[in-house]
Amino acid sequence: MNYEQKPFGGISGSTLKMIAIISMLIDHTGATVIRAVARHPAITADPGRAALWARIYQYSRDIGRIAFPIFCFLIVEGFLHTRSPKKYAGRLFLFALLSEIPFNLALKGSLYYPAGQNVYFTLLFGLLVLIGLQYFRERPYLGLPIMAAGMYAAHLMLTDYSYKGVFLIIILYLLRFTRIYQCIGGAVAVAWELPAPLAFIPVWFYNGKRGRQIKYFFYWFYPVHLTVLYFLKTYAVPAILG
Repeated sequence: MNYEQKPFGGISGSTLKMIAIISMLIDHTGATVIRAVARHPAITADPGRAALWARIYQYSRDIGRIAFPIFCFLIVEGFLHTRSPKKYAGRLFLFALLSEIPFNLALKGSLYYPAGQNVYFTLLFGLLVLIGLQYFRERPYLGLPIMAAGMYAAHLMLTDYSYKGVFLIIILYLLRFTRIYQCIGGAVAVAWELPAPLAFIPVWFYNGKRGRQIKYFFYWFYPVHLTVLYFLKTYAVPAILG
């Protein structure tokens, strides 16, 4: 794969991460704060304002659709370049645990919500599938059971994006040798959730370089921003709107 032919030098891995993070922040702001505003009696009492906030909510969720496919692509890239897949998986598991309560409070409205787990678990199961495929690469007949097990685990645990998220990671890994096939395959795999396929436009311009590394910022951003959004929707919105 020739990264040097990308227009304008392409974009780095850290730039991809920032695109995904900004998209995710817009999405989660819509799912929490904007939704709380749109449902507040002071807004619903006025049809014009209600319609405006409903549109803002929908736009924020649409923009947010591009985040997850980019994160899945970065999981594949991270796996291919990490020195220790086990430590990589360990970090994902740690932050999956740290993120569960903020995820529940911000997006599910409850401290405990067994009917859904945060997206770190989905990414973790996808990574574990890749580790398994690599470990048993001399036994290709085990590939299908390993992939099926990872998808079933995500479905069983009711993780965010469920088995579809793990399936996307698998597709991006299997097509990793040719970027155009990887982007097309990834776009098809998330075509059930428009406009998520647009995520593969910035992925196409990835130049294979890591870019600026702020390692734990990306890990911590998920639970921290969910915690902030929870307090904004729970306390700030009612205080402002009355």
